[in-house]
Amino acid sequence: MFIAPTGEMLTDDLDERLRAIVGIEGMIERETELERYCVSFDSTFRGSARYVVRPSCTAQVSAIVAACRRIGVPIVPQGGNTGLAGGAQPTDPRSVIISLERMQALRDIDPRNDTVTVEAGMTLASLQAHAAGVDRLFPLSLASEGSCQVGGNLSTSAGGTQVLRYGNMRSLALGIEVVFPDGRVWDGLRGLRKDSTGYDLKQLFIGAEGTLGIITAATLRLFPRPRDVATALVGVPSPAAALDLLHLTRAQLGEGLNAFELMRRECLQWVLVALPGSTSPFAEEYPWYSLIEATGQGEPGGLRTSMERALSEAMDKGLVLDGVLANSEAQRRSLWALREGQAEAQKAGGAGIKHDVSVPVSRVPEFIALADAALAKAFPGIRPFAFGHIGDGNIHYNPMPPADVDPRAFAERREEINRVVHDIVANLGGSISAEHGIGQLRLSEIAHYKSPTELSAFRALKKAFDPENLMNPGKLLT
Repeated sequence: MFIAPTGEMLTDDLDERLRAIVGIEGMIERETELERYCVSFDSTFRGSARYVVRPSCTAQVSAIVAACRRIGVPIVPQGGNTGLAGGAQPTDPRSVIISLERMQALRDIDPRNDTVTVEAGMTLASLQAHAAGVDRLFPLSLASEGSCQVGGNLSTSAGGTQVLRYGNMRSLALGIEVVFPDGRVWDGLRGLRKDSTGYDLKQLFIGAEGTLGIITAATLRLFPRPRDVATALVGVPSPAAALDLLHLTRAQLGEGLNAFELMRRECLQWVLVALPGSTSPFAEEYPWYSLIEATGQGEPGGLRTSMERALSEAMDKGLVLDGVLANSEAQRRSLWALREGQAEAQKAGGAGIKHDVSVPVSRVPEFIALADAALAKAFPGIRPFAFGHIGDGNIHYNPMPPADVDPRAFAERREEINRVVHDIVANLGGSISAEHGIGQLRLSEIAHYKSPTELSAFRALKKAFDPENLMNPGKLLT
């Protein structure tokens, strides 16, 4: 028996209700099949759930939410389960996981308005393919794009490698459809660039990690498909030099510059170990590396000339030590593989303490220097491992244990290391989570680094939308 929020005693027939809504093919009840939904893809977070329900349309999501709310059962929305912060794993064993994986429909695509409307379960790679099919670009690009889903991308306001030019998922969304915690459906699928009719409700749900409602569809921006691309990997002496190089290349290439990545030498060393067949394009090693890419609509080859000119000037100024430009799409992909293989590189090098932080772009070198020095003093022998998107100020700062220290013992000092890194981030006016979200991973830390005024506003919103705290409880807010 369950006690509903009204105090009414209800027979535990939730399984029958859910089965009636989604059919047998939409229910997962066996423990062996539940496992892959209850455990994060990197096995860091584990939970348990009564059922996984896989609706095929928004009406079914609405009915499921209403049925769970009636008897006070927690709900965990889930996309591709590729998150790194534990936002998609249950914290209450009574929970029902609502997987959006069957909701993959392309609802509309309008090249003349440069918009596409898709359901939340569509993978990012499929969305990109639909855009390419009408000679358009959807610019969000992630290493997990083959399995991550649009709903999850929105719920964490995913960033990726092209935020420098196109912005993150929050910037790419024009409208969304949401199932509220009481089962009502808000149709906010508007393909408008301008709409000054009050509160912008969609922004409350983007980045909310499913704690205010379930995003079931979205209308997203498309862009002209590039005709020309120039990609370079260069060795640089320091993050400060990389920052100067960013400004130099941006001055030369303008808005065509869409990616500017930074990797420490150790990151490249370990990716060569982790990825069979990968090779460095350089005869010697350099302290840091930057991966630079520009795209445009001009004749193929035009951007290469501009990139060569910019890098030549940078070498004259001592900002670039060596560099290579891709001569083919295959070479371009091999250069990007060195950057996108960092997750595997981290595994090869040893379990690190992950930090997804952002600071003002101008302060990235200062952050890295301060964090390196502080951790070296507090934890002698600690191995620095840092890479990320210097173009938008987002650095994945993931120090690894000293070579003679057991990774499990190192992991036990996670909170100490987090405090060192995050205090520096806060003092530089940054954020402790740039694109991965809060989930369970940063739950205690957000309470430490957000102001009482912000937290009070967060809780007021949560109470207004979800007074019974049934939507993804144990995430984002305590």
